[in-house]
Amino acid sequence: MGRVEHSSAIARALTEVGPRLKKLRTERGVTLAALSEATGISKSTLSRLESGQRRPSLELLLPIAQAHQVPLDELVGAPEVGDPRVRITPQRINGAVVLPLTRHPGPLQAFKMVIPTSRSTPELFTHEGYEWLYVLSGQLRLILAEHDLLLGAGEAAEFDTRVPHWFGSTGEHPVEVLSLFGRQGERVHVRARPASGGRKAPESAPAGQQE
Repeated sequence: MGRVEHSSAIARALTEVGPRLKKLRTERGVTLAALSEATGISKSTLSRLESGQRRPSLELLLPIAQAHQVPLDELVGAPEVGDPRVRITPQRINGAVVLPLTRHPGPLQAFKMVIPTSRSTPELFTHEGYEWLYVLSGQLRLILAEHDLLLGAGEAAEFDTRVPHWFGSTGEHPVEVLSLFGRQGERVHVRARPASGGRKAPESAPAGQQE
């Protein structure tokens, strides 16, 4: 009886792999073509794998896990073993070292960033979402539309990322920052002083909605 239940559990886990793979890929905005290029697995195989027409195997799942930078057990839905520690895999993005602090994909993601002194030339951009920043050490320069702000250790900011923005180093020292990125959430008021020649932003208004 136990063997039958065990086989049934395995079969059930395998049938859930396809939808899990598709959900992970779509949440990250990755196309089948891009995933195919990153893994070396054909688009048709990836499509059949996601639809359940192709049985998942270690040879297929390993490169997909590496491409998404997630543990293999996240793809197969392995049960938690009681260890809450997150496997941190540093990434280098736009010159900064980024350490993901959340284990599962979802509407809210947490990161620690180490921004080098070389990232000091503003290049404003926009995208969907909402971001929270907390400075751990160093001095962060944050530009939000016409506002040019300096945040020191222990200061926080939040803003709608549809507002033209950029953040980086002042060029003197690296900056360590905690970042929460998501679609919506509680607001944390900005406490910052303007860069030289800049105008101080109101402390009572969220950074993304200051006038």
